[in-house]
Amino acid sequence: MKVSKKIIIASALLTASFLTVCGQNRMSLKECMEYAISNSTKIRIQQADNDDARVSRREAIMQAFTPTIEGNVYAYSNFGRSVDPETNTYISTTSFNNSYSLSAGIQLFNGFQAVNNMKISRTAVLMGVEKEKQLEDEICLATMEAYYNVAYYSELERILLSQVETAQGALRRAQREEELGRKGHADVVQMAADLSDREYQLINTQNRLADAYITLKDIMFFPIEEEMQIDLQEVEKWESLVGIVSGEKPADIIDQAKHTLPSAIIAQGTMDNARLDLSTARWRVAPRLSLYGGWSTSYYSYPGMSGYVPAPFGTQFKNNGGEYVQLSLSIPIFDQLSRHSNIQRKKNAYAKASAQYDQTMQQIEAEVLRAVADRNGASAAYVQSHKRAAVQKEAFALNQKKFEQGIISPIEYQTSSNNLLNAQAEKLNALLQFLIKKSVVAYYQGVSYIQQEF
Repeated sequence: MKVSKKIIIASALLTASFLTVCGQNRMSLKECMEYAISNSTKIRIQQADNDDARVSRREAIMQAFTPTIEGNVYAYSNFGRSVDPETNTYISTTSFNNSYSLSAGIQLFNGFQAVNNMKISRTAVLMGVEKEKQLEDEICLATMEAYYNVAYYSELERILLSQVETAQGALRRAQREEELGRKGHADVVQMAADLSDREYQLINTQNRLADAYITLKDIMFFPIEEEMQIDLQEVEKWESLVGIVSGEKPADIIDQAKHTLPSAIIAQGTMDNARLDLSTARWRVAPRLSLYGGWSTSYYSYPGMSGYVPAPFGTQFKNNGGEYVQLSLSIPIFDQLSRHSNIQRKKNAYAKASAQYDQTMQQIEAEVLRAVADRNGASAAYVQSHKRAAVQKEAFALNQKKFEQGIISPIEYQTSSNNLLNAQAEKLNALLQFLIKKSVVAYYQGVSYIQQEF
C-alpha cells in the first residue's frame, strides 16, 4: 500500500510538472530580440534624440525660407511735461498714448549658413536613424550571445542528467556485483566517486544556467523575478544550418559592409557635417544682407486738458500709420580674429572626422575578414567535434559493456565517460560559436540580426 501511494504521489508530481512546463511560454531567439529592442532604455533615449534632430531640421528649414515677424502693443499715461504730437511742442498736462507696430525681417544672404544648416540637419536625422539601427544591432547581438549561453547550459544540464542516471545505474550494478563477490569494494567506491563528480558537475551547470538566465533577462530588460524559458527545440534546427555557408568573396562582403553598416554611414555623415561646418565658418567673413520692414500707428489723448476733444480712435489709427523698409548690409572688419580662429577649429574638426572615417573603413575591412575566417574555422571545428562526439559515444557504449563484463577497470570506464562528456560539451559549444560567427558575417552582408532566420 505504501509503495502504491508513493507511485501515485510521484505520478501526480510528474503530471503537475508536465503541465507547468507546457503552460510556460517558451521564447525563441527572435522573440527575445524583439522583446529586448522594444523594452530597451537605450533605444528610447536614441528615439528622443532623433525627435530632437527632426525638430532641428524643421527649425533650419524655417530659418532659411521664412521671415521673423513681431508685433507690439503698448499703452501708457504721462503725468507732467511731454511733447504734444499735434504741435510738436512741450505741454504740461496728463496724456494717454496707445501704440501698435508690426515688423518683419529676413536674411537675404548670410554666407550660405542657412543652406548648410539644412544639409547638416538632414544628415543629423539620417545619422540618428542609423544610430538607432546600430543600437538595435548591438542589443540583438548581445541577446543572441546570452541566449546561446542559456541554450548551452540547458543542453549541458540535459547531458549531465543522463550521465548522472548512467552513473547511478553503474553504481547499483557494482554494489550488486560486490554482494555476489564479482567486484571488490574499491570498485564500488570508485563508481560512487564517479557519481559524485557527475552530481557536482550537474549542480555547477545548473548554477551557471541560472546565472545565464539572469544575464539574458538583464539584456532584454525582462523582469528578473519572473520565470522565463527558451525554446530548446531550435537546437536540432540549428545543427542543420552548419552546412549552409555563403560563398561570397570577402571583397564583396567588405564593399557591402562599407555601404550598409550603420557605423560606416555615421562616420560618413560626421565627415560631411564637419565639411559643411568648415564651409559655413569660411563664409562668415563675407558681408551679410538683410531686409526689414514694418508698420506702426498710435492713438493719443489729453484727459487732463480742459475742453480738449481727441480725434476718434479710428481716425487716429488711420492717419498716424507709417511704414518703413530697411535694407541692411553688415560687413565684418575686425572681430579680434574670432572668425579666423573658428575657421581653424573647423579645419581641425574636419581633419579629425576624415581620419575617423578612414579608421572606420579600415576597422570594417579587418572585422569582415576576421568574421569570415572565424565563421569558416567554426564550421570546420563543428564538423570535427561532431565526428569526435560520435566516436566517443560509440567508444563509451563499448566500454560500458566491457565494464559490465569486468574487462576494464572503473578508472578506465570513468575516463571513457569523461571523454564522452567533454566531446558532447565541445560539440555543443562549437555549434553555438558557429551560429554566432555565421550571423555576424550575414550582418556584414547587409542583413540585420533581427531579419535573419534562425
